This record gives sequence, structure tokens and C-alpha cells, in this order.
Amino acid sequence: MIKLCAFDFDSTLMDGETIDILAKAYNVGDAVKSITDKAMNGELDFFESLLKRVALLRGMPLLQVKKCCENLPLMNGAIELCEYLKSQNIKVIVFSGGFHEGIDLTQRKLHFDFGFANFLHHKDGFLTGKVGGEIMFNNSKGVILQRLKKFLNLNTDEIMCVGDGANDISMFDECGLKIAFCAKAILKTHADICIDKKDLKEIIKVIK
Repeated sequence: MIKLCAFDFDSTLMDGETIDILAKAYNVGDAVKSITDKAMNGELDFFESLLKRVALLRGMPLLQVKKCCENLPLMNGAIELCEYLKSQNIKVIVFSGGFHEGIDLTQRKLHFDFGFANFLHHKDGFLTGKVGGEIMFNNSKGVILQRLKKFLNLNTDEIMCVGDGANDISMFDECGLKIAFCAKAILKTHADICIDKKDLKEIIKVIK
């Protein structure tokens, strides 16, 4: 019986990559997106890619960041899936290699229980190009999930997860039911179920 569901955020619960959206607004979109694509395909170390991408946002006004994050597009079916999981008394947590600036605002819409992400460092109203937080490395999601399992006294088979990229592999390794959603090839090899239709309601069909 599933008691906890862990989601990736970017390109899973949210339709897009937060950092790509910020970069496009700040006119450094192409440079950042090429690094994002390599990281999600497992061609580039996540930590190194994160530092490189955030450095390109240096000088971006914090107000512009907040405006972008207020308008992040939810993935089709995100609201319905989260509502269904909650109706089944399944706790919902979110792991994001992106930023609290994005997931914290989205939490108000999806009402998930808890979120882990990174923080964009800012000073005097502008981004410094530095970043820190909870999901800085390839294995961060798995490490936190290990700790949560002990803290909540959950078995592996009581946890499901949904993700799309290479930095979700460590999370998949800690879960009993692994769902790859519109995922990169590298993650599909670790999944129990692969869903390629861009609609999270498809997940409700496979877990009922």
C-alpha cells in the first residue's frame, strides 16, 4: 500500500524547466537551455551544470524572478493527480533541482505536503549568480528520501515516485513503484512504468 509519493518538479509537476523560464526572461535562454538539456540527459554532472546555469542569471532583478515564478505553468493533470493522491491519504512531497522560489508558490496551488529545492542567492534586490540548498547533487533526492523513510518509518514498497531526468535516478532507487513521466531515455531504464502521454492523470489509471 502506497503511503508516500515523491515528485520531481520541473517537467513533471510543472510544464517546463524553471531555470530555462528565468533565463529566457533574462535573455540568456539559449545558453542556459543547452546546459539544462545535457544535465537532464546525464551528459553533465548536475552540480556543475547548476552552478554554470545560475551564474548566467547574475544581475537578474529579484522582482523579475518572483513574477516568473508566479506564472509557472502546471503540467496537464497535476491538480487532479495531487487531489487523487490526497484523497487516498497518500502524502505528497516534491524534490526539485530547481528553486524554492518556484516550488513554494506552486505548493499553494497543488497543496503538496512538503518540498525540497535550492535557493537563488540575492543581494540588494538582484541575483548574485550563486545558489545553495537541499538538491545540489545527482544523489540529493535519494539521500533525503532515505532519511525520510527512517523518520517516517516507511518501507520501500510503501513509496512511489514520478520523475523525468537523470537526477531522479537516486530517488527511483529508494522507491517501490517508479514512474517515468515523459522521461529521458536514461531514466526509463530504471522505471517500472513509463508514461509518454503528457497528462499526469494517466498515472491515476495505473495506480488505482
